[in-house]
Amino acid sequence: MISLKFKLISHKIELMSKDKPLILVTNDDGVTAPGIRHLIKIMKEFGEVVVVAPDSPQSGMGHAITITDNLYCDKIHSEDQDFEEYSCSGTPVDGSNSSINVIYSGTMSAAVEAGTEGIPAVGFSLLDYAMDADFEPTTEYLKKITKNILNGNLPAGIVLNVNFPKLKSKDLKGLKVCRQAKAHWEERYDKRQTPQGRDYYWLTGEFINEDAGEDTDEWALAHGYVSVVPIQFDLTAHKQINQLKDLNFEH
Repeated sequence: MISLKFKLISHKIELMSKDKPLILVTNDDGVTAPGIRHLIKIMKEFGEVVVVAPDSPQSGMGHAITITDNLYCDKIHSEDQDFEEYSCSGTPVDGSNSSINVIYSGTMSAAVEAGTEGIPAVGFSLLDYAMDADFEPTTEYLKKITKNILNGNLPAGIVLNVNFPKLKSKDLKGLKVCRQAKAHWEERYDKRQTPQGRDYYWLTGEFINEDAGEDTDEWALAHGYVSVVPIQFDLTAHKQINQLKDLNFEH
């Protein structure tokens, strides 16, 4: 899948009218992915753009941090560019970022990292596996969502996870703010051999949606809507705090 994703960074939520917001565009598909090129074009309408993206695909690296290798960040030079762009060797799921996939996504991890610093952030993903995926149907929604975030309408401590179904503009039914569907992956490993006879294992699996609710991201995407899920980086199960206080952990 070619994903359309980014995190949005502004100087402060309360932007001064004379200043353009600084917008950082990143992804986990790599700096040359078609989706990020479309996103750069849109974001230039809203502020000063800086691009920092992986020098190779880093999908599914949402839990990875570069700690044992050198980290390289090389500036990309182009005469016709009116923005700064860098190719990074570090880590930021090919596929939808909906439901449980949000915890694996490198791009959503970048957005959450921004959120922990109090920076407005959102991840976009288009559910299309093709290299020639059509990103044009996303344009109107990209602009509307970005404008709202830059106007300070994103609650503190919240980042957005936005997914687009693979549909033409005329077939999109609109936007739904919804919850993350309860789902999981049933993973399997196929045992294979290299031409030299060495065993290796190839990860395969099936996505299982356990949720029949009509207020979920999976339902929205399956029925032609753009899904918007507010994500919080505070993982505390607040409702269970009092319940656990009644337990005696000493015995």
